[in-house]
Amino acid sequence: MRNFALVVAVALGLGGCGKEIGDACVTAADCDPNGERSCDISQKEGYCTIQGCDFSTCPDEAACIRFFTGGFSNKTCENSPDECSLDELCDLNKRCVARSSEVRFCMRTCSDDSDCRDGYECRDIAKMKAHGGEPVLAPGSTVDDSSPKFCASAPSTL
Repeated sequence: MRNFALVVAVALGLGGCGKEIGDACVTAADCDPNGERSCDISQKEGYCTIQGCDFSTCPDEAACIRFFTGGFSNKTCENSPDECSLDELCDLNKRCVARSSEVRFCMRTCSDDSDCRDGYECRDIAKMKAHGGEPVLAPGSTVDDSSPKFCASAPSTL
């Protein structure tokens, strides 16, 4: 009887474990039965994530990444981020973007494409500029080659 109780306890304990950031999912319950993680179903085969993160709030396997949604002005900030208005930020492509268009997600960190699932790429600065996303770093830090790379859906090659 004790062995049966132990097996049940272990099975229940394993069932309560959530997936890691970047794992495939269909619903938020696939990522975390406690509801702390969500499933971004707009990504290929779903993507376990945490929304609304900051530079030091993601789990060890992840980094906080921001994306800018919507249309952008043609105003550049090539010389200084100060060229943007108070309600704008200077993105990696040196464009002023509305602060209100920023969305943040914890995303799996990587060294190269082999660290990511099939259909995903490891975004370095060049891929971030081409396909979007940039790490949220500590105040005063700037994104450079030592900044975290992250796994994101690779663009389709049709």
